[in-house]
Amino acid sequence: MYKIEFEHGTTTGKRVVRVNGREIIRHDWMFKLVGKEIFEVNQVRCAITIEAVAMFAYEYTLTVGGKAYEKFREQQKKALQVWHVHCGDEDARICLEKDTMDIWVNGSKVNTTGEFVEDGTETHFEVGKNVCYIKSQSSGKRNVGLVHQLYVNGQLVEDIGPS
Repeated sequence: MYKIEFEHGTTTGKRVVRVNGREIIRHDWMFKLVGKEIFEVNQVRCAITIEAVAMFAYEYTLTVGGKAYEKFREQQKKALQVWHVHCGDEDARICLEKDTMDIWVNGSKVNTTGEFVEDGTETHFEVGKNVCYIKSQSSGKRNVGLVHQLYVNGQLVEDIGPS
């Protein structure tokens, strides 16, 4: 999960891009007030487009991987399933990549062990000292496909969707 900030000086042309609070682009004085700032986040090309819509009024558009941000979020919603879990003394963001069945905890890929069970599969992993698994089984509906449920220390965790 990344926080992208953009600062635009509408009289000086100043442009600053920050990702997770770290400044990655800075132009203090630019004669051209409109244009594009291109940068990468986790090896994905991103761009902020600045367009004039009226006298001293600007519109900003973020594209991620060549797609408008809204379209990118929609694509991520289909490809990922995300849970926020409180594990012991820490909060964890657990993300299942549905097409590869890779599991990421707080942005790092974790080692997993898969197991076939009577009504689907279980993918086992650990978060600290917590024993976790994601149970995948058929929804019984062709247009829905597989249903994924996260269990931490034997307790079902509710899904919050992508974020």
